[in-house]
Amino acid sequence: MSQKQLILTAGLVALAVAGAVLPGAAQPAPAGQGPPLSRPPVVHPSIEINPRPLLYRRCGSWYVVQYRPSGTVLFPERHCWWVR
Repeated sequence: MSQKQLILTAGLVALAVAGAVLPGAAQPAPAGQGPPLSRPPVVHPSIEINPRPLLYRRCGSWYVVQYRPSGTVLFPERHCWWVR
């Protein structure tokens, strides 16, 4: 018997034994019940910013020259802060 046939035979015997040990695993779900969910729904965390009353966000923006290997580019930059 070759090594491939021996491995295949051992795998089939293992599946037969597993089926004999767990007979309920192959039975369908009772009527009226759907299939079980594979995983719970994913909930993404959210970030909430609740500043004190009468505060708002003020921003300033400008362009900066950046020297890169591909050439010189203008790059926008921004800075924001809370004010009354």
